[in-house]
Amino acid sequence: MLLIRHLVLALSIATYTATGLATPQGSEPTLGVSLYNQLKISSAISELEKEAQSGNVESQYYLGEALRKRNRYMTSEAQHWYETAANSGNIYAMIQLGRSSHDLCQQMKNCPSNEKSPAEWFEKAKDLTFPKTNEGDPESLYLMYEVTLDREWLEKSARAGYALAQYWMAIGDRQGEGFFLIPGKREEAVKQWLKMASEGGNSKAMLEYIEILYKKNDLEGVRYWLQAAAETGDQKAISSYGAYIAHAPDQVGYPLDQVKGYALISLLKELNGGGAIQEFVEDTLEEIGGKMTAEQIERSTTVAREWKATHPPLSFFPDKLSR
Repeated sequence: MLLIRHLVLALSIATYTATGLATPQGSEPTLGVSLYNQLKISSAISELEKEAQSGNVESQYYLGEALRKRNRYMTSEAQHWYETAANSGNIYAMIQLGRSSHDLCQQMKNCPSNEKSPAEWFEKAKDLTFPKTNEGDPESLYLMYEVTLDREWLEKSARAGYALAQYWMAIGDRQGEGFFLIPGKREEAVKQWLKMASEGGNSKAMLEYIEILYKKNDLEGVRYWLQAAAETGDQKAISSYGAYIAHAPDQVGYPLDQVKGYALISLLKELNGGGAIQEFVEDTLEEIGGKMTAEQIERSTTVAREWKATHPPLSFFPDKLSR
């Protein structure tokens, strides 16, 4: 999708799109959620079970997500943890329970019995969410969109400043939603929504916005937003940022920094078993390392350790409300 070489590769190896970040960017996820974000589902389940049993409601929700995704349908164990989280007020869990009427288990005719029907869970989600929409709460406005699929709620959330809603407004406008009578206004709206979502910290919006800036030859903007996206922990952005600052290749005009570039690419090794990026990592490290001294490579280890200590964990940012 993106014209920049490494961003094209990065996007092609991750097939996940965001209908909700697994944790809000800027917050600190638990170990179990971090592993889930890195697509290490088996390891994530082991940690999430400990966290869920200790009473962590977010971990209870993500354990339900992980179990359902591993089995590809709603199992009784996944439903148990969704219901546990929902009974503690987790709206996301209520929405997933509401969606279970369309789950694969319906076709398999082995859906677990429910505390409430899917319609009742949706109703409860609305009952808890709607009062907050009257207060203008951006996330609640977005959750009403997820419950109702009424784009009016999405736009209200976006205008209230919710970056994820702004991102999806951009994607919707790009795909033909909304009405634009004047030529060029649709493209302008897409750009503005992506810019606002980027300013709100959404790394996926940043990568989409970079594509627009690159086409306009705004390399200063590309450099700024690619670094910003990398600093969220987004593995796609880190792979591109690391390669470019090491001039592998020099495609957007960053000053040469092979030590930092090698360090950032080496961090992606920990995603082994999560996603399919190791071939890229190995090839890029070989290309950069072939131009470095042994002392520089050794120094990159310290740089990598410092980056990891001061930035969010690496993440694919899979959907929070996955389908």
